[in-house]
Amino acid sequence: MKKLMYPFLLVLISAVLAACGADDESKSADKKDETKTAETDQQDQKDQKKKMEEMQKKMDKQKLDEEKTVAIVNDQEILGREYNSVLTSSQMMYQQMGQDPTTKEAAEKIKEQTLDSLVGQTLLLQEADKKGYKASDEEVKKQLEETKGQFKDDKEFETAMKQAGLNPDSLEKEIANNIKYTKYINGEVKPDEVTDAEIQKFYDEYASQGGAEGQEPPKLEEVKPQIKQQLEQQKQQELLVKHVEELKKSAKIDFKV
Repeated sequence: MKKLMYPFLLVLISAVLAACGADDESKSADKKDETKTAETDQQDQKDQKKKMEEMQKKMDKQKLDEEKTVAIVNDQEILGREYNSVLTSSQMMYQQMGQDPTTKEAAEKIKEQTLDSLVGQTLLLQEADKKGYKASDEEVKKQLEETKGQFKDDKEFETAMKQAGLNPDSLEKEIANNIKYTKYINGEVKPDEVTDAEIQKFYDEYASQGGAEGQEPPKLEEVKPQIKQQLEQQKQQELLVKHVEELKKSAKIDFKV
């Protein structure tokens, strides 16, 4: 199922996860290294660093010139810098799932997903502007602080921002767009209520799977709120994809890559 999420949050959240993953690997490595010689440890670190540098070079080759026009959606240009931001997040997610984002098949899939995501987000923001959805200065400031709070310090935040191809001004603009995007979706894309029957069906499937694996599932009442939230998000996501497909029918979309 297709998913739409505003680019800068995707990139910054991916950066947080990547940093956490690196910390976990480092801690794990520290425990193992207690039984290794200093020479072996040093060589392992060099080999790992070399592999990471080689992978980064291959991923960078997938990026486009920042000023290149990637697509035009209803006379609005989507530039390479926007494409690169979403591309980076997709590459990170592939790596976190243990997959190589630089294979021919993966690269083609990521490119298609990136373009599709950018077009969908552009159409939604255009509709949000038409319907008068706005972001106040207070809302932007609050979300900026919340985003910063996901990082351990300013240096880590600034590094992630740089990796996302953003600066303080462009970040605030992206945050404002994200707020408009969220307001529009919550105001215009309203799925049907989740029923008790749907919750029960989801729980039965979950419990059956757990039983097959020899695990004792929790009682329905213990997980009902989480199941309801997950089903609500799933319904809204499905409706959102349909909504974007409808917007595409009347939109003028011209891909340049």
